[in-house]
Formats: sequence, C-alpha cells, structure tokens
Amino acid sequence: MLLSLEPRGQQSRTMLWFSPLLAAVLTLCCGSLLFIALGQDPLITLHTLLIKPVSDLYGLSELLVKATPILLCALGLAVAYQARIWNIGAEGQLLIGALAGSALAVNILDLQSHWALIMVLITGTLGGALWAGLTAWLRTHFNANEILTSIMLNYVALNLLLYFVHGPLKDPAGFNFPESAMFGDSARLPLLFEDGRAHIGAYFALLALVAVWVLLQRSFIGFQIKVLGLDKRAAVSVGFREKRLVWLALSISGALAGLAGVCEVTGPIGQLVPQVSPGYGYAAITVAFLGRLNPIGILFSSLLMALLYLGGESAQMDLNLPQAITQLFQGMMLFFLLACDVLILYRPRLKRRWARRRDAVATVGAL
Repeated sequence: MLLSLEPRGQQSRTMLWFSPLLAAVLTLCCGSLLFIALGQDPLITLHTLLIKPVSDLYGLSELLVKATPILLCALGLAVAYQARIWNIGAEGQLLIGALAGSALAVNILDLQSHWALIMVLITGTLGGALWAGLTAWLRTHFNANEILTSIMLNYVALNLLLYFVHGPLKDPAGFNFPESAMFGDSARLPLLFEDGRAHIGAYFALLALVAVWVLLQRSFIGFQIKVLGLDKRAAVSVGFREKRLVWLALSISGALAGLAGVCEVTGPIGQLVPQVSPGYGYAAITVAFLGRLNPIGILFSSLLMALLYLGGESAQMDLNLPQAITQLFQGMMLFFLLACDVLILYRPRLKRRWARRRDAVATVGAL
C-alpha cells in the first residue's frame, strides 16, 4: 500500500470532541449531493428531513418518543464499550425486553393495580439483562467473541418474538394479524402531554443518564470498568475481577436495552407487534460513538438520531424518497466519524520505499 498510519505523538482532545460535529457536516454535504443526484432540491430536502418534523409541539413529542429507546440503548452500550466489551446485541436485548414485558402484560389485563405497570417494566428489564447474560456467559466460560455471539443472538431474539406474536401471544380477536391483545390501562405508561405520544419513559431515560454518569465518573466500579478497557492485564494485576466486570457491564447494557423495549410496548404501541423496533439497537451503536461514550454527548446524539428517523418518514411521505434514507444517513455519519477519528489519532505517511522513489525522481528531474 502507498500509505501507512503512524500514531500521533500527542492527541488533541479538542479535535476528538470536535470530530462528531465535523462528521455531521460532512454527512450533510454528502447527503446534499445524493439529493441532487436523485433530482431533489437539497435545501428543500434538508428542510423536510431536519426542520419540518420538529416544527410543532406534536413533532417535538414524537422526537421524545423516538429518542427515548435510542438513549436507553446507547447508555447501556456506553458502559460496555468503556470496558472494551463490544456488545452489538442491543437490538436483540430490546426485543427480548419487549417480549418478556408483553408476556406478562397480556395476562394481567384485568388487574387494576399500580403494581401491574411496575411488574411489567421490571420483567422487561430483567429479560434484556438475562439475554445479555448469555453473551457474558459465552465469553467468560468459552472465551467466545462477544461481537459474534451478541449479533447472532439478535436474530434468535427476533425469531423468538415472531414465534410468540404469531403463536402463544397472538390476539384471538385480532382478525389473524400477528399482534398481541392491547394491554390494559394498568399496564400502560402515562403520557406526558395530552396532545402527543410522549410518555414517562423519557423520565426513565433521563434517570438512566444520571445513573450511568455517576457510575462511570464517580464510582469505584466505574473506575474498574475504565481500567479494564484501557489495559486488561493491568486491571487483573491489581486485583480487579475481569469476569465479574464483564458480567456487570453486559448486564447493565442489556437491562437498559430491555427497559427500552418494554417502554416501547407499554408506551406508544400498547401491544406487541413484529415491528416493535425499526433498528433502535443498531442506531444506538452509532449514537454511543457519536456521543464519545459520554452520557451528555449521548443525549444530544440520540436526539439527532431520533430526528433522522422522523425526517426519513417525512421525506418518504412528502418527497417520495426511499425509506432507506434514514439508514443511509446513519451509515454515512458513522463512516465519517470513524474517518475523522483515524486522522486525529494517526498521521498518514507515504511508505519509505515510495518516498525514496519519489525523492530519486525529484533528484533526476533537478539534474
């Protein structure tokens, strides 16, 4: 290859925090070129994509609905990623959380109690944690790569959900549609506003943000998690228990993803359906890195990602653009973020043999 990457002697922390903004700008520029190629006015398209969806109170309410599950999943992933535990299974953990909570909710339709909702939320949260526990068990007992196991468990979770929604949990009065019965009022999250679908799950996400920040920045366990991520051998040599930290990080990650899933079915949807998630768990991976694994940064990046989901739906309806435009923007943003990080952390250099050949050609030209 012509180029090689050399680590920079001193890394700029300012540029590390500035690179997400640069990645967003580059994404908008490339997106504009794409819209021109599709025969669309880029200014009108960007207005439809980024501004129109939040131009009224209902749009802001929908932004909270979309941002809540993304924020919860991304916060859980940040805990795992700080320990260099690459959990790619937030999508499956979200689906299992939704499935576990729904299995309980459809069986307590007649239970008019404040405890009904609490039990459903706890069940969904534990479901996500236990599903992440499978990845932790495979890593700690068989040294299985968590990237492979967690992403494969996503497909297992999806097929489990499809089985139950077409079988045991299918609504017998649902005209053969693959969906569960509607949950009772006692198993539904209260709304924040009358004119909108935003629910108190947004408060859960903010509480989780504070809890994750305290865990990572102000607790000894958080310190152990960071040390494990920076140097596993150093963590083990000072007495930190690696297996326990792996279980802890993945359990927290799965629990928050499970909470996101159960909040979806008890909130805006109100029942279990196959399309409970349009890919929130995968989008949360981009959000976690875009926010620099910092809870505050993740909050803003989750709002941006939620806006892209809303804008994609708006562009599809108003401009007849394909639904995949949202995933395309997510992919471009992650690509540019990684590219910016590489250039910040590493310096591109010509390989020596090519550099010597270049110098020789220059010398001959001078003679």
